[in-house]
Amino acid sequence: MQQITLFVNSLLGGLFQMSGLEIVKMVAMWVIGGLLIWLAIKKQMEPTLLLPMGFGAILVNLPLSGAVNQQYPTGLEIGPIDELFEAGISNELFPLLLFIGIGAMIDFGPLLQNPKLLLFGAAAQFGIFLTLTLATVLGFSITDAASVAIIGAADGPTSIYVANYYGTQYLGAIIVAAYSYMALVPIIQPPVIRLVTTKKERSIRMPYRPGHTSKTARILFPIVVTVIAGLVAPRSVALVGFLMFGNLIRECGVLNGLSETAQNTLANLITLLLGLTVSTKMQADQFLNLQTLMILALGLVAFVFDTVGGVMFAKLINLFSKNKINPMIGACGISAFPMSSRVVHKMGLAEDPQNFLLMHAAGVNVGGQIASVIAGGLVLNLIAR
Repeated sequence: MQQITLFVNSLLGGLFQMSGLEIVKMVAMWVIGGLLIWLAIKKQMEPTLLLPMGFGAILVNLPLSGAVNQQYPTGLEIGPIDELFEAGISNELFPLLLFIGIGAMIDFGPLLQNPKLLLFGAAAQFGIFLTLTLATVLGFSITDAASVAIIGAADGPTSIYVANYYGTQYLGAIIVAAYSYMALVPIIQPPVIRLVTTKKERSIRMPYRPGHTSKTARILFPIVVTVIAGLVAPRSVALVGFLMFGNLIRECGVLNGLSETAQNTLANLITLLLGLTVSTKMQADQFLNLQTLMILALGLVAFVFDTVGGVMFAKLINLFSKNKINPMIGACGISAFPMSSRVVHKMGLAEDPQNFLLMHAAGVNVGGQIASVIAGGLVLNLIAR
């Protein structure tokens, strides 16, 4: 009975120490956490990340939550989520481990059969640099602007890596925006693509001729890409290297069990821990402010203009090409793999039931994965913290 009384007194004491505004903010974060959980379960939008992130948002916004660091008269009490953040995110460990799993999932075969598709991935990073400029104009510091702009890469681990590298205070908002927009690819991309293409362009057929990619080429590709990326943007070596190492595990043929573990167990476990851990940056006093709304808006701008950049590059190529390219595949240059390629494939079928764009779109999509990581490395090279 005494323990119950002490617990009630502690809870009421924590509430009484909070102002009315702080209580409103706390409840608002519970609602946001509940919304993320609802999106994960009901809409199945990135459930392995949004579910732990939503639950974590509630967890860290309870009065005097023991999940995060708390300062008591007796001293600082370390919360497990903050401890996990220091162990896995502040040193970029979780994002890099996740890249191994992502690399093991990706089949670079379509890209190797048509290497020029990598150019579409590069073109689709336009929104990053546009948003970087816009964020600076709106008053963000150059490092915060760079962290926000990387949302346009549509690559959650890269966004986390870059934002954490610069030590931005907006890490929570950036991660929520990055993964939310990735999950919203089927909603965001189609209207943008329709806006900048005509029905005739969307109906362009691209016959696919399956080719054979030798095992030697598949093994050499991740090694060569890592070396080239390291020479062009040295700070991208960790990002590109871990991604390509994961792919090398997949393609070498002697580590099949490890490849399956990386694709499933490792990727899912790290994503779950990542979602729970980043919630420490979703505490109400840090998250609910004007800057968060601006970051969500800027992230959408980056995402939209990355899509536009890829489509417009394809249309530019068509001006000089005899064999026309369906410009919709340029939209797959963002790194939202494989959602974007599926979206474009469905749009192609909607215009013409015999228009199969999946393999072309997938080639651009995996090229976008590489390009987004290199873009993150270029930003780290160009902007000193």
